[in-house]
Amino acid sequence: MYKKIVLKKGKEESLLRKHPWVFSGAILKLDETLEEGELVQVYTHNGNFIGVGHFQIGSITVRILSFSDVPIDADFWQSRLKAAWAVREAIGVIRPEGDGASTTGETVNTTYRLVHGEGDNLPGLIVDVYGTTCVLQAHSVGMHVSRFAIADALRAVMGEKIDSIYYKSETTLPYKAELGQENGFLYGDTDNNIAIENGLKFHIDWLRGQKTGFFIDQRENRSLLEYYAKGRSVLNMFCYTGGFSVYAMRGGAKMVHSVDSSAKAVELTNENIALNFPGDNRHAAICEDAFKYLDDNDGKYDLIVLDPPAFAKHRSALKNGLRGYTRLNVKGFERIKKGGILFTFSCSQVVTKENFRQAVFTAAAQAGRKVRILHQIHQPADHPINIYHLEGEYLKGLVLYVE
Repeated sequence: MYKKIVLKKGKEESLLRKHPWVFSGAILKLDETLEEGELVQVYTHNGNFIGVGHFQIGSITVRILSFSDVPIDADFWQSRLKAAWAVREAIGVIRPEGDGASTTGETVNTTYRLVHGEGDNLPGLIVDVYGTTCVLQAHSVGMHVSRFAIADALRAVMGEKIDSIYYKSETTLPYKAELGQENGFLYGDTDNNIAIENGLKFHIDWLRGQKTGFFIDQRENRSLLEYYAKGRSVLNMFCYTGGFSVYAMRGGAKMVHSVDSSAKAVELTNENIALNFPGDNRHAAICEDAFKYLDDNDGKYDLIVLDPPAFAKHRSALKNGLRGYTRLNVKGFERIKKGGILFTFSCSQVVTKENFRQAVFTAAAQAGRKVRILHQIHQPADHPINIYHLEGEYLKGLVLYVE
């Protein structure tokens, strides 16, 4: 059915443990006519079938879709999407308007991740849901090639729950593949970009925004910050669309400042504050470099959020990235009031929990502050981690009490 790749002797061990990646160094031979994104079967050196997946040029040569010898067809895509939907239903993250959520004490939530790559046995694919719009993002050439089949499967599985599917992969695919990919609607069309997260409304910029338009992975951590916000002066660094700021406002913060070096992010933050708290003068958004702002504002805040972009996107950048996390957290520790609470995060996949903790602990020592860990936090349940693919654990954070 599909072309074949044969592994070197002994290189099948991780795959037999259900790790979904085949690295280029493990390959004994492959069909020279293989094209990027093509489906391929993987075999051991002595001819035993291992799995079927997408072929791609690079260090990760195959991303396994199934360890069973099955066709990757419409039934396959629908089956995987149904399984992903079942997980989200089981964890209670899907709470649409009009389903009685408000009357049962639950808040409406129409913002969630439906497919999280390897965590949902669909490596290279992200699907985020914002209201009645799905945003589909490919991180592999194979998922790009399969985008229309995936869109058809989404429509079949979700039915009337969605009315549009937007494809946003211009910046997530290897540029050398020369795919000519363009962002745009695969199904439907809408300019209604407002979705609800835990009862709060947000404009989602899936056209020009980062990721799929919103950082869904911080949803539960935003709720935790809301719990601590009452009566506090809050600084939200690297605010992007102001998610933490909106939750802090609802939590009863006496003052919230949102800072980002991007004027567009500051504009989006102000729009989201106005959407939920029109005319509320507790909030101000500032367009400025994070380190400069922290240098210029000492002792004004008793709750600070440090949620920077990834400082280390590749293993070669790990050492410098950890220095960056240490430097940033030193600034946070130096500027926060006594008795303050610091939320600090890393979204760098190559930075382990131990790496990050060590960087933050070093920062506390350099700043000369006594610090206690209140919470060790991570990505939410709709960003599941495949137990056979622990590389999927990327978001880590600490909530700290600073004396």
